[in-house]
Amino acid sequence: MALEKSKILVIGGTGHIGKLIIEASVKARHSTLALVREASLSDPVKGKIVQNYKDLGVAILHGDLNDHESLVKAIKQADVVISTVGSMQILDQIKIISAIKEAGNVKRFLPSEFGMDVGRSSKVEPAKSAFARKLETRRAVEAGGIPYTYIVTNYLSGYYLPTLVQFEPGLSSPPRDKVTIFGDGNTKAVFNKEEDIAAYTIKAVDDQRTLNKTLYINPPNNTLSMNEIVTLWEKKIGKSLEKTYLSEEQIFKSIQESPVPIKNLLAINHSVFVKGDQTNFTIEPSFGYEASELYPDVKYTTIDEYLSYFV
Repeated sequence: MALEKSKILVIGGTGHIGKLIIEASVKARHSTLALVREASLSDPVKGKIVQNYKDLGVAILHGDLNDHESLVKAIKQADVVISTVGSMQILDQIKIISAIKEAGNVKRFLPSEFGMDVGRSSKVEPAKSAFARKLETRRAVEAGGIPYTYIVTNYLSGYYLPTLVQFEPGLSSPPRDKVTIFGDGNTKAVFNKEEDIAAYTIKAVDDQRTLNKTLYINPPNNTLSMNEIVTLWEKKIGKSLEKTYLSEEQIFKSIQESPVPIKNLLAINHSVFVKGDQTNFTIEPSFGYEASELYPDVKYTTIDEYLSYFV
């Protein structure tokens, strides 16, 4: 007999990742609920998204992170709560945690992570402060005794691969002349397509193996060094790119001189491509599992396939 699928409440569902999580939840036949602020309904863009959810059969619940009663009321209707709030709202999740404690019925909470493992990163500012907010949320979840799963997605392909991790203004497809590489270009990083991240996230919600653990989305074909990615791209376009390698010192200088949000991205790239923070540890069952091993039935998009979109 199949286990009954959990009812999933998504908080932050009108954002980029939130939309994909809701669609993946509906596709996997979970009863799906979305917490939506009243203001979103009159917003022309968000209003359309909400209408699309209604068409998919998603239950729309009205509420706000700053309205404790509405949060508790919504949470009481679900088994699993997934937060996809944006980076500026990470600490607002403390309010979700207190509502989950009061509701008392949640089988699992997935806080908004959707990045690298903030507990295993040697970060420099300003990434350090951003990661600290996620760590503070994790500590509050654990202190509250709330059952959880943390989702570590590493880089989002849609954000980084279309430009080959370049931050040139106006660049919307991979460069065809020259490329800047962080560090020596040999450190491996992980890139995942957002739709695949959503599929793996939904797989984890009812899986006992991922309870109070971290799910790392590190598929082998998406774990490549910058040099390997550039080589893949060069083969696709049939020409070599001129490469500039940035030393750690040069990266620090760029962080100092760049505006927000570029300096945040540079600080994360330092953590990934110089320190190797996405790939310099072994995933042990004591703290987590790798998604493509747990769920081999998810057909994920490889970096190679993703770059083919741009040829």
